[in-house]
Amino acid sequence: MAESVVLDPVDLQLLRLLQNDARTTYRDLAAQVGVAPSTCLDRVTRLRRSGVILGHRLQLDPAKLGRGLQALLSVQVRPHRRELVGPFVERIRALPEALTVFHLTGPDDYLVHVAVADMADLQRLVLDEFTARREVARVETRLIFQQWDCGPLLPPSPSAQSE
Repeated sequence: MAESVVLDPVDLQLLRLLQNDARTTYRDLAAQVGVAPSTCLDRVTRLRRSGVILGHRLQLDPAKLGRGLQALLSVQVRPHRRELVGPFVERIRALPEALTVFHLTGPDDYLVHVAVADMADLQRLVLDEFTARREVARVETRLIFQQWDCGPLLPPSPSAQSE
């Protein structure tokens, strides 16, 4: 398990602001938290180096890119051994339809969020890329009707960190 990083109130405020708009300039961030722009840059750089900030990403609308059907695929791999897990995960991550892959406990080993053009495309993906693999014992498909983003994941308040 990753070690937590000690964050002071200025770090927490910077993280909250960046989560709401990662494109905010250092000058604007500095003004909002009451520090010099150079101090702001140093702090954000430290938060990146320590792994608190993992990166920035561009969010795309799958439907506007011709992938209007999304599904969750529950996948059971047998046998569930390390020498099979690594190549399986890398193959799934390389699929252009795969949005997220989760390694799970319980009866299913993986949950894969995919975006495809239509039902025929989903069927092709399941048959050609999942069930055709020797290590895949079972796939269950759940269509996603609607999705809501949650968050942002706010850092703990300063009082929670001192407990």
